[in-house]
Amino acid sequence: MITLTTKVEFNAPAAEVWKGLTDPEMVKQYFFGTQLKSNWQEGSPITFSGEWNGKSYEDKGVIKEIVPGRYVRYSYWSSMAGTKDEPENYADVSYELDAQCDNTAILTITQTNVKDEAAKEHSGKSWQMMFDGLKKLIEK
Repeated sequence: MITLTTKVEFNAPAAEVWKGLTDPEMVKQYFFGTQLKSNWQEGSPITFSGEWNGKSYEDKGVIKEIVPGRYVRYSYWSSMAGTKDEPENYADVSYELDAQCDNTAILTITQTNVKDEAAKEHSGKSWQMMFDGLKKLIEK
């Protein structure tokens, strides 16, 4: 099983980064127009829906673990991946936020069950592009 880890440093307070990860209006601004739905409670669903290149999608999962303001891990299946909605086709995605000081936070994104090296490279670029968008949104 291939695992991808990406780190992004923000010149912003950790609370602002957490808000950017969990607030649907902010997510929509940097996550390619995606509509995020979740109540951010362990065991509850999380969905990401929208349109990409003219095609509708709804990606989904379940919140497995959460420490508000610091850490969340959820299962994740993408309708765009061309796989069946079956347990073996789900990845685990986690966001871990580390406050370095008042105005610096490091976000570590980890994704498990990556199909192959090409998918790992594609996902890595997507995460970087997405969170670069969040940086632009929240860094002052």
